[in-house]
Amino acid sequence: MCLGIPVKIVKKSGLQAETEVDGVRRTANLIMLPEAKPGDYVLLHAGFAIEVLDKKEAAIRLKLLRQLAESTD
Repeated sequence: MCLGIPVKIVKKSGLQAETEVDGVRRTANLIMLPEAKPGDYVLLHAGFAIEVLDKKEAAIRLKLLRQLAESTD
């Protein structure tokens, strides 16, 4: 199974972005979403931003992922 994790773009330099979720920062490639900008939420999969999400949708998906993680403990 493949997962995309909602993350917030905190910095952008060309087609690279620094993203953050729950205090964890990751680099994301924006080749598929060159219009994405700091403050945007994106779906991150295998290091690539693949979809821009609104803040509400990102929060819903993160909540579901957290619930899934808790249920597997």
